[in-house]
Amino acid sequence: MRWDQQEQQTSIHTTDEAVRQCRALVLEYANQGDYRGAIALLDQLIAEYPNSAMDYNNRGLMYFRLGDYDRANRDYDQAIALDTRLDSAYNNRANCAVAQGKLGEAIADYQIALDFNPGNLHAWINQGITYRDLGLYDLAIENFDLVLVLGSRLKGRVYGERGRTYHLRGDWNLAIADYQRAINYLSPSFSSRRYSKQVERWRDELLNPTLTA
Repeated sequence: MRWDQQEQQTSIHTTDEAVRQCRALVLEYANQGDYRGAIALLDQLIAEYPNSAMDYNNRGLMYFRLGDYDRANRDYDQAIALDTRLDSAYNNRANCAVAQGKLGEAIADYQIALDFNPGNLHAWINQGITYRDLGLYDLAIENFDLVLVLGSRLKGRVYGERGRTYHLRGDWNLAIADYQRAINYLSPSFSSRRYSKQVERWRDELLNPTLTA
């Protein structure tokens, strides 16, 4: 599971209360899964503020969640053209590349995101998962180790992904330890509960292979 990034800050050019409310409504629609409703609002914002990289990035994310990768990529490209240092847009474009099977392009975009913002934990994790998908387990583990050094946020997720990497590399004792750490750290939120279930399935796959055969 890779993490995308929706920009939520308010541009210096958009201090109007109605615009702030519109952006808040975009986030609400997105959280509810109403991506087309969010796109309709973002269309209005982009028409009024055509130089807002944030709005293009967010609309690209909505298209991505709808599976419309061509439109998503066009919006990410426009966001980057408007703000070449917008690390979240590179991260999101990389996720889109992964969905299209372009793992090499994804690695490159994750790296650009990290060059601009070394504190982007989502990009570190996403790049690590992509390294793992390429069979580059040592590089993946280096990414996950670095996230653990950078801070405690997302620890449950990192332990889960590092555990899966150890699992696939054949380091089963390390994998079991990380799976348990992940379960212990994950919060009780709905999304974390779903991820915790995934970690439990990975752990059970390792401990009871006959159950998943």
